[in-house]
Amino acid sequence: MTTKPTAKELAGLLARLILGGVFIYAGVIKALAPAEEFAYAIESYRLLTPKLALWSAYVFPWIELYAGLLLAAGIFTRFSALFNGAMLLFFEFMLAQAWLRGLPITSCGCFGSGGGNSITREFIQNIGLIVLAWAAFRYGSSMSADRLVGPHDA
Repeated sequence: MTTKPTAKELAGLLARLILGGVFIYAGVIKALAPAEEFAYAIESYRLLTPKLALWSAYVFPWIELYAGLLLAAGIFTRFSALFNGAMLLFFEFMLAQAWLRGLPITSCGCFGSGGGNSITREFIQNIGLIVLAWAAFRYGSSMSADRLVGPHDA
């Protein structure tokens, strides 16, 4: 006999799907574009050398893509939510240090080279995504692929 999902379980599922979708989209957009475009955005934060920025531009989109896929599918759900949340906190750090240093960031690089949102808007948007990561971590396991493997105490 199956039970009707609770509001928290539905919220966890929705959070998982939205946040996973955001990371899948961000990863695909950057993976399909020339790495030099994303590397330019990374370099604008002035924390990495051009060589490390280019290396990051090749690797990071795939990390985002796979992290998003794991979360959306509900595979290693709690770890995936935690990992995606940690990436968002890292992004917040990057935005905050750029703002505090007065760096002229024209594109955060979040969704490829397009888009020119302000640092403030990106910062606020990421806070919303961090809330989704928390909801996915806390309530996203009940309706996940993890459940097919065995019981999970959410």
